[in-house]
Amino acid sequence: MADSAVMNETSSFDSGFLTQLSRHMDVQRETANARPIISSDNLGVHYGRKQALEGVSLEIPIHRITAFIGPSGCGKSTALRCFNRMNDEISSFKMTGTITLDGQDIYGRGVNLTALRRNVGMVFQQPNPFPMSIYDNIALAVREQKGRVPRAELDSVVEHSLVQAGLWEEVKNSLKDSAFSLSGGQQQRLCIARALAVTPAVLMLDEPCASLDPISTAKIEELLLELSADYTIVIVTHNLAQAHRISDQVAFFLMGKLVETGETRTVFEAPRFGETANYIQGRFG
Repeated sequence: MADSAVMNETSSFDSGFLTQLSRHMDVQRETANARPIISSDNLGVHYGRKQALEGVSLEIPIHRITAFIGPSGCGKSTALRCFNRMNDEISSFKMTGTITLDGQDIYGRGVNLTALRRNVGMVFQQPNPFPMSIYDNIALAVREQKGRVPRAELDSVVEHSLVQAGLWEEVKNSLKDSAFSLSGGQQQRLCIARALAVTPAVLMLDEPCASLDPISTAKIEELLLELSADYTIVIVTHNLAQAHRISDQVAFFLMGKLVETGETRTVFEAPRFGETANYIQGRFG
C-alpha cells in the first residue's frame, strides 16, 4: 500500500510537471520584446594574468529564464558572479567593460553592495542552509534586510517565501527543526526561499540541480517555471536537456567568449555557429 501511494504521488507530480513543461515548450516566450534588466557591454575578466572572459556583450530579458551553457571552465559562472559582484571577493579579480542593472552601472561610485546582492540573489550548486532551524534560515535573511520585524510580519514572510519555493506543505509542521534534517532537494528549495524572502529582482542559480536526484531536479525546474512569471532567472547548467526544457533564452560560452545567444528553440534547432551546433550535438564538452 505504501509503495502504491508513493507511486501515485510520483505519477501525479510527473503528470503536473509534464503538463506545465509541455505548455512552456509550446509557447516559449519571445525574448526580443522583453526589456533587458541586466546588460553587459564588452565585459572582460582577468584573475591575475589568466583571462576568464573576453568581450562579453549580453542582455538578460526581464521575467524570462536565461540559461548559460558551455563546457567546464568556459566562463559561465564567472559571468554570473559579475552580475552581483561576488567576484570582488577574489583579490586577483579585475574587470573591464560595464554591467548595468535596470540601467544603473553596478560598478559605479556609491553602489551599495549589500543592496545589490539582495536585488540579485544567488543560489549555489551545493545547498548551503545555515546551521539553524528552517524558520530561522529565512527569518535571518529578513532581519538582516529590515532589522527588527514584528513576529506576525516575520511569520507571514517566512510562510510566503516557503510557499513560493514550493516547500511550505512539506515543512509547515516542522519549522523549528534543523534545516539539515531536510533532503538535498528540500535544502536547495529552502535556499531559494531564503533568496526570495528579500524580494530580489533577479534570481541567479549556479548549477542548482547538479547534486540532486531526478525527482528533486524536476521539482526545482517546475518551481523556476512558476517563479519566472514574477522574477528574472539566470541559471548556469551543464544539462542541455534542462536548458532546453525550461529556458526562454540561452547563452553559449566557449573559452571565455560568448559565442551565441538567442531564443532557446532557435539556438537548439538552428544555431548560427558551428561551435554551438557541435556542443549541442555532444561532439565536445
